[in-house]
Amino acid sequence: MQLALEWAHKGLLTTMPNPRVGCVIVKDGRVIGAGHTQVAGQAHAEVQALLDAASRGLDVRDATVYVTLEPCCHHGRTPPCTDALIQAGVARVVAAITDPNPLVAGQGLARLQAAGISTSCGVLEHEAHEMNLGFFSRMQRGRPWVRLKAAASLDGKTALHNGQSQWITSQVARDDGHAWRARACAILTGIGTVLQDNPQMTVRAMPVARQPLRIIVDSHLQIMPDARILSGGGSLVVAAHGQADKIARLQEGGTEVILLPNADGKVDLPAVLQVLGERQINELHIEAGYKLNGSLIREACVDECLLYLAPTLLGDALGLFDLGRMDDLSQRRDLFFHEVKQIGADLRILARFA
Repeated sequence: MQLALEWAHKGLLTTMPNPRVGCVIVKDGRVIGAGHTQVAGQAHAEVQALLDAASRGLDVRDATVYVTLEPCCHHGRTPPCTDALIQAGVARVVAAITDPNPLVAGQGLARLQAAGISTSCGVLEHEAHEMNLGFFSRMQRGRPWVRLKAAASLDGKTALHNGQSQWITSQVARDDGHAWRARACAILTGIGTVLQDNPQMTVRAMPVARQPLRIIVDSHLQIMPDARILSGGGSLVVAAHGQADKIARLQEGGTEVILLPNADGKVDLPAVLQVLGERQINELHIEAGYKLNGSLIREACVDECLLYLAPTLLGDALGLFDLGRMDDLSQRRDLFFHEVKQIGADLRILARFA
Protein backbone atom coordinates (compact mmCIF):
# COMPACT_ATOMS: atom_id res chain seq x y z
CA MET A 1 0.00 0.00 0.00
CA GLN A 2 2.92 2.34 0.64
CA LEU A 3 4.04 1.75 -2.94
CA ALA A 4 0.48 2.45 -4.14
CA LEU A 5 0.57 5.78 -2.25
CA GLU A 6 3.81 6.63 -4.02
CA TRP A 7 2.06 6.00 -7.32
CA ALA A 8 -0.86 8.17 -6.19
CA HIS A 9 1.57 11.01 -5.56
CA LYS A 10 2.50 10.94 -9.25
CA GLY A 11 -0.95 12.39 -9.93
CA LEU A 12 -0.65 15.13 -7.29
CA LEU A 13 -0.89 17.97 -9.82
CA THR A 14 -3.05 16.45 -12.54
CA THR A 15 -6.04 14.35 -11.44
CA MET A 16 -8.40 17.07 -10.22
CA PRO A 17 -11.32 17.12 -9.80
CA ASN A 18 -10.84 13.38 -9.42
CA PRO A 19 -8.95 12.07 -6.39
CA ARG A 20 -5.27 11.13 -6.52
CA VAL A 21 -5.25 7.34 -6.54
CA GLY A 22 -2.48 4.79 -6.93
CA CYS A 23 -2.77 1.06 -7.57
CA VAL A 24 -0.32 -1.85 -7.35
CA ILE A 25 -1.03 -5.45 -8.42
CA VAL A 26 0.89 -8.22 -6.66
CA LYS A 27 1.12 -11.90 -7.57
CA ASP A 28 3.39 -14.61 -6.19
CA GLY A 29 5.21 -12.06 -4.07
CA ARG A 30 6.11 -9.59 -6.80
CA VAL A 31 4.61 -6.47 -8.34
CA ILE A 32 3.26 -7.22 -11.80
CA GLY A 33 1.43 -3.97 -12.50
CA ALA A 34 1.16 -0.41 -11.19
CA GLY A 35 -0.47 2.86 -12.16
CA HIS A 36 -2.13 6.07 -11.02
CA THR A 37 -5.24 7.99 -12.01
CA GLN A 38 -4.74 10.10 -15.13
CA VAL A 39 -6.27 13.47 -15.98
CA ALA A 40 -10.06 13.67 -15.76
CA GLY A 41 -11.73 11.61 -18.46
CA GLN A 42 -8.85 9.17 -18.79
CA ALA A 43 -8.09 5.88 -17.06
CA HIS A 44 -8.24 5.49 -13.29
CA ALA A 45 -5.45 3.89 -11.28
CA GLU A 46 -6.85 0.34 -11.35
CA VAL A 47 -7.21 0.32 -15.13
CA GLN A 48 -3.73 1.80 -15.53
CA ALA A 49 -2.28 -0.98 -13.36
CA LEU A 50 -4.14 -3.65 -15.33
CA LEU A 51 -2.85 -2.16 -18.60
CA ASP A 52 0.67 -2.08 -17.17
CA ALA A 53 0.52 -5.78 -16.35
CA ALA A 54 -0.93 -6.59 -19.78
CA SER A 55 1.83 -4.61 -21.51
CA ARG A 56 4.36 -6.94 -19.86
CA GLY A 57 2.38 -10.02 -20.83
CA LEU A 58 1.64 -10.86 -17.19
CA ASP A 59 -1.50 -12.67 -16.01
CA VAL A 60 -3.40 -10.85 -13.23
CA ARG A 61 -5.81 -13.69 -12.50
CA ASP A 62 -5.78 -14.58 -8.77
CA ALA A 63 -3.60 -11.54 -8.00
CA THR A 64 -4.01 -9.08 -5.10
CA VAL A 65 -4.77 -5.45 -5.91
CA TYR A 66 -3.70 -2.68 -3.53
CA VAL A 67 -5.46 0.62 -4.20
CA THR A 68 -5.40 3.86 -2.19
CA LEU A 69 -9.15 4.51 -2.57
CA GLU A 70 -12.10 2.17 -2.87
CA PRO A 71 -12.66 1.30 -6.55
CA CYS A 72 -15.50 3.23 -8.17
CA CYS A 73 -18.65 1.36 -9.18
CA HIS A 74 -20.51 3.99 -11.20
CA HIS A 75 -20.36 5.30 -14.74
CA GLY A 76 -18.82 8.76 -14.88
CA ARG A 77 -16.42 9.93 -17.54
CA THR A 78 -15.01 6.39 -17.46
CA PRO A 79 -16.57 2.95 -16.82
CA PRO A 80 -16.58 1.47 -13.28
CA CYS A 81 -13.21 0.21 -12.06
CA THR A 82 -15.00 -2.58 -10.20
CA ASP A 83 -16.11 -4.03 -13.54
CA ALA A 84 -12.55 -3.98 -14.87
CA LEU A 85 -11.24 -5.78 -11.79
CA ILE A 86 -14.02 -8.41 -11.92
CA GLN A 87 -13.43 -9.06 -15.61
CA ALA A 88 -9.68 -9.34 -14.99
CA GLY A 89 -10.24 -12.16 -12.51
CA VAL A 90 -8.26 -10.78 -9.56
CA ALA A 91 -8.65 -12.66 -6.29
CA ARG A 92 -8.34 -9.91 -3.69
CA VAL A 93 -8.65 -6.13 -3.42
CA VAL A 94 -7.16 -4.17 -0.52
CA ALA A 95 -8.29 -0.54 -0.29
CA ALA A 96 -6.74 2.08 1.95
CA ILE A 97 -9.98 3.95 2.57
CA THR A 98 -13.61 3.97 1.40
CA ASP A 99 -14.62 6.50 -1.24
CA PRO A 100 -16.57 9.46 0.26
CA ASN A 101 -18.45 9.97 -3.02
CA PRO A 102 -22.11 9.07 -2.30
CA LEU A 103 -22.18 7.24 -5.64
CA VAL A 104 -19.59 4.81 -4.22
CA ALA A 105 -19.33 4.94 -0.39
CA GLY A 106 -18.82 1.23 0.22
CA GLN A 107 -20.77 0.05 -2.81
CA GLY A 108 -17.58 -0.56 -4.78
CA LEU A 109 -16.26 -3.04 -2.26
CA ALA A 110 -19.70 -4.62 -1.97
CA ARG A 111 -19.86 -5.20 -5.72
CA LEU A 112 -16.44 -6.86 -5.66
CA GLN A 113 -17.51 -9.11 -2.77
CA ALA A 114 -20.68 -10.06 -4.64
CA ALA A 115 -18.49 -11.18 -7.52
CA GLY A 116 -16.49 -13.47 -5.24
CA ILE A 117 -13.47 -11.19 -4.78
CA SER A 118 -12.04 -10.97 -1.25
CA THR A 119 -11.83 -7.39 0.04
CA SER A 120 -10.40 -5.50 2.97
CA CYS A 121 -10.13 -1.81 3.81
CA GLY A 122 -8.26 0.45 6.22
CA VAL A 123 -4.58 -0.06 5.36
CA LEU A 124 -2.68 3.27 5.70
CA GLU A 125 -6.05 4.98 5.88
CA HIS A 126 -4.68 8.22 7.39
CA GLU A 127 -2.07 8.60 4.66
CA ALA A 128 -4.66 7.98 1.96
CA HIS A 129 -6.96 10.60 3.47
CA GLU A 130 -4.12 13.14 3.59
CA MET A 131 -3.43 12.53 -0.09
CA ASN A 132 -6.98 13.63 -0.92
CA LEU A 133 -7.95 16.14 1.75
CA GLY A 134 -9.65 18.33 -0.82
CA PHE A 135 -11.66 15.54 -2.43
CA PHE A 136 -12.90 14.33 0.96
CA SER A 137 -13.75 17.90 1.96
CA ARG A 138 -15.75 18.52 -1.20
CA MET A 139 -17.65 15.24 -0.96
CA GLN A 140 -18.37 15.47 2.77
CA ARG A 141 -18.77 19.24 3.31
CA GLY A 142 -19.60 20.52 -0.16
CA ARG A 143 -16.62 22.91 -0.10
CA PRO A 144 -12.91 22.68 -0.84
CA TRP A 145 -10.11 22.20 1.66
CA VAL A 146 -8.77 25.71 2.25
CA ARG A 147 -5.07 26.39 2.79
CA LEU A 148 -3.98 29.93 3.68
CA LYS A 149 -0.37 30.66 2.77
CA ALA A 150 1.63 33.58 4.11
CA ALA A 151 5.29 34.56 4.47
CA ALA A 152 6.42 36.57 7.45
CA SER A 153 9.33 37.61 9.62
CA LEU A 154 9.97 35.83 12.89
CA ASP A 155 7.92 38.50 14.67
CA GLY A 156 4.97 37.79 12.38
CA LYS A 157 5.20 40.73 9.98
CA THR A 158 4.35 40.34 6.31
CA ALA A 159 5.23 43.79 4.93
CA LEU A 160 6.46 47.23 5.94
CA HIS A 161 3.86 49.96 6.40
CA ASN A 162 4.71 51.30 2.93
CA GLY A 163 3.75 47.92 1.48
CA GLN A 164 7.28 46.70 0.75
CA SER A 165 7.39 42.92 1.15
CA GLN A 166 9.66 41.53 -1.57
CA TRP A 167 11.32 39.56 -0.37
CA ILE A 168 11.06 38.51 3.28
CA THR A 169 11.72 34.81 2.75
CA SER A 170 14.37 33.06 0.66
CA GLN A 171 14.11 31.93 -2.96
CA VAL A 172 14.00 28.33 -1.73
CA ALA A 173 10.91 29.08 0.37
CA ARG A 174 9.26 30.99 -2.46
CA ASP A 175 9.81 28.08 -4.84
CA ASP A 176 8.34 25.73 -2.24
CA GLY A 177 5.31 27.99 -2.07
CA HIS A 178 4.85 27.62 -5.82
CA ALA A 179 4.79 23.83 -5.39
CA TRP A 180 1.83 24.26 -3.02
CA ARG A 181 0.17 26.55 -5.56
CA ALA A 182 0.60 23.88 -8.22
CA ARG A 183 -1.27 21.21 -6.28
CA ALA A 184 -4.29 23.47 -5.73
CA CYS A 185 -7.30 23.64 -8.03
CA ALA A 186 -7.62 27.39 -7.48
CA ILE A 187 -5.73 30.33 -5.97
CA LEU A 188 -7.66 33.09 -4.22
CA THR A 189 -6.53 36.61 -3.34
CA GLY A 190 -8.13 39.94 -2.52
CA ILE A 191 -8.43 43.19 -4.40
CA GLY A 192 -6.06 44.85 -1.93
CA THR A 193 -3.24 42.55 -2.97
CA VAL A 194 -4.06 43.07 -6.65
CA LEU A 195 -4.01 46.86 -6.34
CA GLN A 196 -0.84 46.86 -4.21
CA ASP A 197 1.29 44.26 -6.01
CA ASN A 198 -0.45 43.55 -9.35
CA PRO A 199 0.54 39.84 -9.06
CA GLN A 200 0.14 37.12 -11.66
CA MET A 201 -0.76 34.41 -9.11
CA THR A 202 0.49 31.68 -11.42
CA VAL A 203 2.85 28.73 -10.90
CA ARG A 204 6.23 29.75 -12.32
CA ALA A 205 8.89 27.99 -10.25
CA MET A 206 8.20 24.61 -11.82
CA PRO A 207 6.76 23.23 -15.07
CA VAL A 208 3.03 22.43 -14.85
CA ALA A 209 0.50 21.05 -17.30
CA ARG A 210 -2.25 23.30 -15.93
CA GLN A 211 -2.50 26.57 -14.04
CA PRO A 212 -4.92 26.83 -11.10
CA LEU A 213 -8.03 28.95 -11.50
CA ARG A 214 -7.33 32.49 -10.23
CA ILE A 215 -10.01 34.02 -8.00
CA ILE A 216 -10.22 37.63 -6.79
CA VAL A 217 -12.45 38.74 -3.92
CA ASP A 218 -13.40 42.29 -4.89
CA SER A 219 -16.49 43.61 -3.09
CA HIS A 220 -16.76 46.89 -5.01
CA LEU A 221 -15.46 45.58 -8.34
CA GLN A 222 -12.41 47.84 -8.35
CA ILE A 223 -10.26 45.56 -10.50
CA MET A 224 -9.05 46.89 -13.84
CA PRO A 225 -9.35 44.77 -17.00
CA ASP A 226 -5.58 44.98 -17.56
CA ALA A 227 -4.63 43.56 -14.15
CA ARG A 228 -1.98 40.86 -14.57
CA ILE A 229 -4.01 38.33 -12.62
CA LEU A 230 -6.63 38.47 -15.39
CA SER A 231 -4.17 37.93 -18.22
CA GLY A 232 -4.99 34.99 -20.45
CA GLY A 233 -8.61 34.88 -19.30
CA GLY A 234 -10.09 32.12 -17.20
CA SER A 235 -10.07 34.11 -13.95
CA LEU A 236 -13.02 34.55 -11.61
CA VAL A 237 -13.91 37.80 -9.82
CA VAL A 238 -16.32 37.56 -6.89
CA ALA A 239 -17.96 40.86 -6.00
CA ALA A 240 -20.78 42.10 -3.79
CA HIS A 241 -22.00 44.59 -6.37
CA GLY A 242 -20.79 46.25 -9.55
CA GLN A 243 -21.84 48.24 -12.56
CA ALA A 244 -23.26 46.23 -15.42
CA ASP A 245 -21.00 47.87 -18.03
CA LYS A 246 -17.84 47.00 -16.10
CA ILE A 247 -19.02 43.44 -15.56
CA ALA A 248 -19.67 43.14 -19.30
CA ARG A 249 -16.22 44.55 -20.12
CA LEU A 250 -14.50 42.04 -17.83
CA GLN A 251 -16.51 39.15 -19.22
CA GLU A 252 -15.68 40.19 -22.79
CA GLY A 253 -12.01 39.79 -21.82
CA GLY A 254 -12.59 36.23 -20.61
CA THR A 255 -13.03 36.97 -16.90
CA GLU A 256 -16.09 35.58 -15.16
CA VAL A 257 -17.82 37.81 -12.62
CA ILE A 258 -20.28 36.57 -10.00
CA LEU A 259 -22.08 38.59 -7.33
CA LEU A 260 -22.31 37.08 -3.84
CA PRO A 261 -23.18 39.85 -1.38
CA ASN A 262 -23.68 39.31 2.33
CA ALA A 263 -25.85 41.39 4.65
CA ASP A 264 -23.03 43.91 5.16
CA GLY A 265 -22.56 44.58 1.46
CA LYS A 266 -19.32 42.62 1.27
CA VAL A 267 -18.57 39.29 -0.41
CA ASP A 268 -20.19 36.33 1.34
CA LEU A 269 -17.06 34.25 1.92
CA PRO A 270 -18.75 30.98 3.08
CA ALA A 271 -20.98 31.21 -0.01
CA VAL A 272 -17.86 31.51 -2.17
CA LEU A 273 -16.64 28.17 -0.79
CA GLN A 274 -19.99 26.52 -1.54
CA VAL A 275 -19.88 27.80 -5.12
CA LEU A 276 -16.34 26.51 -5.54
CA GLY A 277 -17.42 23.13 -4.18
CA GLU A 278 -20.17 23.01 -6.78
CA ARG A 279 -17.52 23.76 -9.40
CA GLN A 280 -15.50 20.72 -8.27
CA ILE A 281 -12.67 22.66 -6.64
CA ASN A 282 -10.93 20.28 -4.25
CA GLU A 283 -8.12 22.40 -2.81
CA LEU A 284 -8.22 26.19 -2.53
CA HIS A 285 -4.92 28.02 -1.98
CA ILE A 286 -5.13 31.52 -0.51
CA GLU A 287 -2.50 34.23 -0.81
CA ALA A 288 -4.02 37.47 0.40
CA GLY A 289 -3.43 40.44 2.68
CA TYR A 290 -3.95 40.58 6.42
CA LYS A 291 -7.49 42.00 6.14
CA LEU A 292 -8.91 39.27 3.91
CA ASN A 293 -6.88 36.66 5.82
CA GLY A 294 -8.54 37.82 9.03
CA SER A 295 -12.01 37.82 7.50
CA LEU A 296 -11.58 34.28 6.18
CA ILE A 297 -10.44 33.02 9.58
CA ARG A 298 -13.18 34.87 11.48
CA GLU A 299 -15.80 33.32 9.21
CA ALA A 300 -14.36 29.80 9.65
CA CYS A 301 -13.35 29.51 6.00
CA VAL A 302 -9.77 28.30 6.57
CA ASP A 303 -8.74 24.73 7.35
CA GLU A 304 -4.99 25.16 7.67
CA CYS A 305 -2.30 27.83 7.56
CA LEU A 306 0.89 27.36 5.54
CA LEU A 307 3.33 29.83 7.08
CA TYR A 308 6.91 30.56 6.05
CA LEU A 309 8.85 32.34 8.77
CA ALA A 310 12.15 34.04 7.94
CA PRO A 311 14.89 34.48 10.58
CA THR A 312 14.54 38.26 10.57
CA LEU A 313 12.68 40.94 12.54
CA LEU A 314 10.68 43.78 10.98
CA GLY A 315 9.33 45.55 14.06
CA ASP A 316 6.37 47.90 13.64
CA ALA A 317 4.95 46.56 10.36
CA LEU A 318 1.90 44.82 8.89
CA GLY A 319 0.89 41.52 10.46
CA LEU A 320 -0.45 38.20 9.23
CA PHE A 321 -4.13 38.43 10.16
CA ASP A 322 -6.57 41.15 11.14
CA LEU A 323 -8.64 39.28 13.71
CA GLY A 324 -9.89 42.30 15.58
CA ARG A 325 -9.40 43.03 19.24
CA MET A 326 -9.77 40.23 21.77
CA ASP A 327 -10.56 41.00 25.40
CA ASP A 328 -10.29 37.48 26.74
CA LEU A 329 -8.09 34.50 25.88
CA SER A 330 -11.22 32.41 25.43
CA GLN A 331 -11.72 34.31 22.15
CA ARG A 332 -8.50 33.00 20.65
CA ARG A 333 -8.52 30.61 17.72
CA ASP A 334 -6.48 27.51 18.45
CA LEU A 335 -4.54 25.48 15.91
CA PHE A 336 -2.23 22.49 16.14
CA PHE A 337 1.06 21.96 14.36
CA HIS A 338 0.62 19.35 11.66
CA GLU A 339 4.13 19.75 10.28
CA VAL A 340 7.14 21.94 11.03
CA LYS A 341 10.08 21.84 8.63
CA GLN A 342 13.07 23.98 7.74
CA ILE A 343 13.05 25.05 4.08
CA GLY A 344 16.37 26.64 3.17
CA ALA A 345 16.99 29.35 5.76
CA ASP A 346 13.30 29.63 6.63
CA LEU A 347 10.82 27.69 8.73
CA ARG A 348 7.70 26.19 7.15
CA ILE A 349 4.78 25.61 9.50
CA LEU A 350 1.64 23.78 8.50
CA ALA A 351 -0.89 24.43 11.26
CA ARG A 352 -4.50 23.25 11.27
CA PHE A 353 -7.44 24.71 13.10
CA ALA A 354 -8.48 22.58 16.04
